[in-house]
Amino acid sequence: RSTAEAGSSVKIIKDKHGIDQVILRNTRGATARISLYGGQVLSWKNEQGDELLFMSSKATFKPPSAIRGGIPICFPQFASRGGLEQHGFARHRMWTVDTQPPSPRANGSNGPASVNLLLRPCEEDLKLWQNKFEIRLKIALLEDGRLILRPRIRNANGKPISFSIAFRTYFSISDIR
Repeated sequence: RSTAEAGSSVKIIKDKHGIDQVILRNTRGATARISLYGGQVLSWKNEQGDELLFMSSKATFKPPSAIRGGIPICFPQFASRGGLEQHGFARHRMWTVDTQPPSPRANGSNGPASVNLLLRPCEEDLKLWQNKFEIRLKIALLEDGRLILRPRIRNANGKPISFSIAFRTYFSISDIR
């Protein structure tokens, strides 16, 4: 499900590979672009149109390659701290728009431009990591231009699981000395 205050917008487009992308826009003109491949934020621009995230010129936006830049989601492990591929497999999976997210607010307000994403394990995931899970990720672009990513992990295993989740953000920096 996606929501937006009056004047804000949420729309879904297809990239050149046919993968859905969600565009969030607030009333001041700030935007965020999210790919359902990896559930990854690809772009975050302030109201002046300045890009706040780095995207490599060598980035490929086609599975099974990892997208180099933006905000990749590392799950169920970060780096090589575990027996899986570096940063886990969530960044290599197709996410869906969550049509029935849990509601954190009771006042009925639509709130900022936002989208709720969902990832459940596929057969390949269960072969690599024998744990059933559900990741719900709310991505919201606030009126002041802040971008909020709020993950919720549900253990659907019936037994304890060990995991890590990280947002490996590539910020755009104009000059490093």
